[in-house]
Amino acid sequence: MPGHLIRRLNQVAVSLFVEETAKKGYDLTPVQYAALSAIGATPGLDQATLSSHIAYDRVTIGGVVDRLEQKELVRRETNPKDRRARELFLTDKGQDTVESIRPVVWDMQALLLGGLDPAERSQFVQLLKKAVEASNDLSRAPLRFP
Repeated sequence: MPGHLIRRLNQVAVSLFVEETAKKGYDLTPVQYAALSAIGATPGLDQATLSSHIAYDRVTIGGVVDRLEQKELVRRETNPKDRRARELFLTDKGQDTVESIRPVVWDMQALLLGGLDPAERSQFVQLLKKAVEASNDLSRAPLRFP
């Protein structure tokens, strides 16, 4: 069944991510890395926008940001236009972490799809994108971009 295979590949991807980043001395989850990358790409976004950029549940994203803040990778600043809102920014340590981990993440992709030849990898990724785009609106946390 496709759902089972997708879940199983996700288990492998998470395991590889944790193992490979730990070898470099980092304690991050794939979701934390995705959040760091999104914040780095769009400094000043809020948690709701972050959750839509990485397709993560809005209720749970607060805990992700809390952990990143505890690790001193992210800082929250009050939005000058709306004092109730908090904007997210990478700290210098957070920026360094994203830059250091990025090559590890790219190398990990080859490990994850190691059983496929280059043409199969390309086709597999294209088909995954197509399936994800077609079912995005069915998700409890759809991917949204501004």
